[in-house]
Amino acid sequence: MKLRSALILSVLTLLLGSLPNAAAAHRGPQTGLRTIAFAKTPPDFTFDTGAGPERLSTLFGKPIVLNFWATWCEPCLQELDVFEKMQSVYGDGATLITLSKEPPGTARGLLDAKHVTLPLAEDPSGTIFGAYSVEKVPVTIVLRRDGTVSYVSVGELDWNELHTALDAALGQ
Repeated sequence: MKLRSALILSVLTLLLGSLPNAAAAHRGPQTGLRTIAFAKTPPDFTFDTGAGPERLSTLFGKPIVLNFWATWCEPCLQELDVFEKMQSVYGDGATLITLSKEPPGTARGLLDAKHVTLPLAEDPSGTIFGAYSVEKVPVTIVLRRDGTVSYVSVGELDWNELHTALDAALGQ
């Protein structure tokens, strides 16, 4: 009888221990990035895509897509067509910023060689990548018009995924 009681107690302890606690249940969905949360404004940063320094926060007012990528990343290269299509379909209705932490000129050289025109912010020190806790690429973050995070893709995304996320950010 003692053995059976001990066994039942052990099973109950294991089951109860595996249930989410109340605090975890109230956190909501996670983005997969330590410093980025849904419905919150991500860290602001200054970048230059070739037209002089800008702050991310000055672009609020329309959806913003941040894409963290690298030239050696095959899924990142597959996404380039998706971002070109985004620019063609949404035009000035949404802002795209691609970010690379490779040495200066590396990502731009690849884009130029492929005849791909995307706004690129180079982050060779990894400061922006660090602020966004991006360790692996590709990562794409969609911000609503008010600058809050509405969508995060960790890993390769396709056109339908981005299109749906942008339409949601636009309130469509």
